[in-house]
Amino acid sequence: MQNLVNSFYDWYRKTLRHPQYRWALIGATLLYLVSPIDISPDFIPVLGWIDDGAVVALLVAELSSWAIDSARSRQKDVETSAPQKSADPEVTL
Repeated sequence: MQNLVNSFYDWYRKTLRHPQYRWALIGATLLYLVSPIDISPDFIPVLGWIDDGAVVALLVAELSSWAIDSARSRQKDVETSAPQKSADPEVTL
């Protein structure tokens, strides 16, 4: 069971980070949340909301992780493309 959950998580993460499939996966996740067809039906008081909560948590965690990684990558690109200032500026009199 743990192996199945890990493989799903890895697949979800890789697919969400792939630009071609990102919006399709986000749309499918949101469709799953509003769909009456679930792994555990929503009419069961607490158990019905657990799978929805897990899917929302996974989506939010992965989107925030992707956004942070993307911002760090852009920051690194800006730092490497900026002209370097020398530590000892020449002083002319």
